[in-house]
Amino acid sequence: MIHQLNLMLKKRWYLLFIFGVVLGCQKESKTEKEIAKIPISFQLDRFDREFAQATVKNLPELREKYPFLFPKKYADSVWVNKIEDSVQQEINREVHRKFPDFDEEKEELRDLFRHLTFYYPHFDPPRVITMTSYVDYLHRVVLSDSLLFISLDNFLGSDHKFYKGIPRYFSERLNASQIIPDVAAKYARYYVPRPKKRSFLSYMVYYGKRLYFEEKMLPKTSAADLMGYTDKEIKWAQSNEKHIWSFFVEEDLLYKTDPDLRKRFFNIGPFTKFGLTLDNDSPSQLGRYIGWQIVKQFADKHKDLSLQELLQLNNKTLFEESNYKPRSH
Repeated sequence: MIHQLNLMLKKRWYLLFIFGVVLGCQKESKTEKEIAKIPISFQLDRFDREFAQATVKNLPELREKYPFLFPKKYADSVWVNKIEDSVQQEINREVHRKFPDFDEEKEELRDLFRHLTFYYPHFDPPRVITMTSYVDYLHRVVLSDSLLFISLDNFLGSDHKFYKGIPRYFSERLNASQIIPDVAAKYARYYVPRPKKRSFLSYMVYYGKRLYFEEKMLPKTSAADLMGYTDKEIKWAQSNEKHIWSFFVEEDLLYKTDPDLRKRFFNIGPFTKFGLTLDNDSPSQLGRYIGWQIVKQFADKHKDLSLQELLQLNNKTLFEESNYKPRSH
């Protein structure tokens, strides 16, 4: 009798769970349909192409069109030398080969701007300018007021010859699929408040909020691309979620404020520095990944909160009310 009752309760719980998932998907689908109707227009300039075709004669026209890219302290000879530079010319050719047009990326940007407009009605799409930067891979995307700069020579593919000598954990991110996530990450830094506390937990939830924000802005983007991971790395993170969390708890890390912890668990690197034999197998930034899972579980339990309310919530409060339990993937 007890066995039958347990089966009935499990069956009922399972049906309620499925019903909740279906309702959630329907609501999400309705939201996405609303977002798809938002009209978005913005200017996109291929400065990289224009500079590649520039001559000494039309340089003044280019300077007039893009004054912010031509600081007055530099004489025209600097730009003439750059136009004639063989390295710059090779960069121009490789970028043109990879991005003969930017149509697909422009539509993905439009979709990102639609989502930003839906959640932040006062959002004003920036003027987007594609350029090159001598492979300055640490500044692939720059957001400055009403301007968004995308350096296309940093998205030619992880195995591109330009990236030899760059640490592998960086070059793996230098793919075209990372352009839009990199842009979304810039907006996440703008919209998600910096943590007021310096504890490991506060930073973990802060980075989790940023990833949750990016996920809301780019619902079609894979978890791997949002994290900047390879498929192998995201599978490792998902498979070891329980073990990662156990390590954080057992080592009593949550309320520690040692800055070294941020380097070990949040920064980009070859791996996450647990100080264990498994380090070399792990991807970096696993503290961010766990923070993301915490925020997602909180959001699942508090669907009445708007995105803005969630992002403004105290990080410790969010963690406590998430009742976070690592999931088995």
